[in-house]
Amino acid sequence: MSNIQSVMHENRVFNPSDEFVAQANVSGMAAYQALCQEAARDYTGFWARLARETLQWKKPFTKILDESRAPFYKWFEDGELNVSYNCLDAHLATEADKTALIFEADDGTVTKINYRDLHARVCQFANGLKSRGIRKGDRVIIYMPMSIEAVIAMQGCARIGAIHSVVFGGFSSKSLYERITDAQACAVITADAQLRGGRVMPLKSAVDEAFSLGCCDTVRSVIVYRRAACDIAWNDNNIWWHDLIANQSSECEPEWVEAEHPLFILYTSGSTGKPKGVQHSSAGYLLGVMLSMQWVFDYKADDVFWCTADVGWITGHSYVTYGPLAMGATQVIFEGIPTYPDAGRFWKMIQQHKVTTFYTAPTAIRSLIKLGGELPKQYDLSSLRLLGSVGEPINPEAWMWYYNTVGGGRCPIVDTWWQTETGCHMIAPLPGAMSIKPGTCTLPLPGIQAAIVNEAGEEVHDQHGGFLVIKRPFPSQIRNIWGDEERYRKSYFPEEMHGAYLAGDSARRDIDGYFWIMGRIDDVLNVSGHRLGTMEIESALAANPLVAEAAVVGRPHEIKGEAVVAFVVLKGPRPDDPEKAREIAETLRNWVGTEIGAIAKPDEIRLGENLPKTRSGKIMRRLLRAIARGEEITQDVSTLENPAILEQLKNAVK
Repeated sequence: MSNIQSVMHENRVFNPSDEFVAQANVSGMAAYQALCQEAARDYTGFWARLARETLQWKKPFTKILDESRAPFYKWFEDGELNVSYNCLDAHLATEADKTALIFEADDGTVTKINYRDLHARVCQFANGLKSRGIRKGDRVIIYMPMSIEAVIAMQGCARIGAIHSVVFGGFSSKSLYERITDAQACAVITADAQLRGGRVMPLKSAVDEAFSLGCCDTVRSVIVYRRAACDIAWNDNNIWWHDLIANQSSECEPEWVEAEHPLFILYTSGSTGKPKGVQHSSAGYLLGVMLSMQWVFDYKADDVFWCTADVGWITGHSYVTYGPLAMGATQVIFEGIPTYPDAGRFWKMIQQHKVTTFYTAPTAIRSLIKLGGELPKQYDLSSLRLLGSVGEPINPEAWMWYYNTVGGGRCPIVDTWWQTETGCHMIAPLPGAMSIKPGTCTLPLPGIQAAIVNEAGEEVHDQHGGFLVIKRPFPSQIRNIWGDEERYRKSYFPEEMHGAYLAGDSARRDIDGYFWIMGRIDDVLNVSGHRLGTMEIESALAANPLVAEAAVVGRPHEIKGEAVVAFVVLKGPRPDDPEKAREIAETLRNWVGTEIGAIAKPDEIRLGENLPKTRSGKIMRRLLRAIARGEEITQDVSTLENPAILEQLKNAVK
């Protein structure tokens, strides 16, 4: 791992316009460097200044960083605040009538709510939670569709100091059961169903099924929001959302909590084993998401912000429920999917709501290229001023399409690297400060000491790849794995990293110091002694004009160690003729050989109509690895948007 080879060559550079630089919150490279130098001179003083200027405190802190129990760091620990107060009450004196949320339902119905009304509804719901005996420190599972109510549920928990754990509405009853029992939740907030792509998808029945799988006797209340008016089973501890809030006051004094009080637990489900409950603090987490709104998204008071992520993921926590509201932003929330009723849905919504900042995933971008690459030109996207990418590295060709076709060549793209565990952006362009290159997340945010090291934890200074680490603790980072301190230590702070946070990604730096993410450490292939990042091979394939999307995995090879297996979605129809499929595969193999080198040529290329993805658009590479190895798929596939694609890929011509 000390010598992961980079095979990508990308030299295109795009500079922000003079107009964008002039209005930017961090204007010019000198301004960025000044912040970095301030952090280098006085690391804790830098974060203390920002915490005092950015957050509203009930009790100011006097302690900044406690490293005495490293890696269980504490930031601002003797201060007290409330996250919901910072997101809602803080705006009532000056912006009560400002639109907070623009909710577009699956069927296109639009509902708007201002900060005054959102505050009142959060208070009513918080009072309803207290009426059920829910108090500070209790854990509450939220299993909801994308909606105003999902945001209210999260904010309501934060208001009373309850610790929420949002479970993505596409997860199975088994996944839900595991999270209920691990968190020992006292309540579940759900809906009768969710609407996606014109379909009614049950939620309450999955909760009932989760209870049937084992003991969930810690749960005293199941609160049900009526979304689809469908028939559901009813139990003694169930209560309708509308009954819960009936006659509740629209005022609720916030529960002032210590800075380190857990705001939420968010479970990450690895390919095997028990889910990890990533535990985040209140103050440090909120500081991170607010600063990244200012620095990376260059937030302005008149922006209309749209992050397309579901609240079931960290992106939906940080850049739907907390970051935008803490800034007093107007934002769009979308219930449906980007291809319903047609592939123009995103572009129509940007036009209708005059979105200025659009933040989505590379998988969504590539899917939309395949389904309607010329569609954006049919809509007025002139309101856009900034584009963002999240979830995985974006291949350069998709970046170029996003930049030119969606952004009209005038909108900087912030390609953001961060994780559930970091809480907010770690490495990303400050769009008014630096040049950008397709496919790189550029430079660390001020105060983030990112580095690339080898297996011994020694810094790698040339352009070869290695482990991506963060050398100093930072306010927004994970505080623990819920109930499992040892797993926390081993996963993120192994001894060989000498106290640095191990991100689990491989990366390299180019001649300008820009970071290029090469893939997960476990997605690095060992081909004839060469360590190759899968993302770079995927990018090369996606650069071919025939290809809409590609995912690369490895399988054991008795001679080379690992063979490269590529799963490819074409822009045109998948050929039925096996000979034609083999011809295309050979063309793509030769293309990779030309673009990268013979060592990276895939041994197999399987053509499919799609790739196995979760409903949030994440490619399930562990399933692709099983297919490539000819293994039986035993993992849970209930989160897949398109489970039938697995059989197609198994039987695809190689």
